[in-house]
Amino acid sequence: QPHFVESGGGLVQPGGSLRLSCAASEFNLEHYAIGWFRQAPGTERLKVGCIDTDNTPEIADSVKGRFIISRDNAENTAFLEMNDLKPEDTAVYYCAKYVRCVRTLELYEFWGQGTQVTVSS
Repeated sequence: QPHFVESGGGLVQPGGSLRLSCAASEFNLEHYAIGWFRQAPGTERLKVGCIDTDNTPEIADSVKGRFIISRDNAENTAFLEMNDLKPEDTAVYYCAKYVRCVRTLELYEFWGQGTQVTVSS
């Protein structure tokens, strides 16, 4: 069953950094745009950014200048580098795919189990 496996989350102090990985299993992610999303308790899932098949990234204004999206097709993995983390970045982070980067979350598929990021002192 094709799916993603997210990893790299954890507990980090404000101002710290984490690098999340999104590994594709049983399919080749180079043919797809990869979106990153996050969901804090009691809130809706929001899009953090996306990287298209031509490596064009897009980043939400809320994290612009701090988060970087990349992909390594040879490793079949996408990445979310998070810097200068803030308590409001605390959430479960997910990745998913679609044929191109779009705003509508419901179009993305192969959601993984997510990885918890907690920013706290």
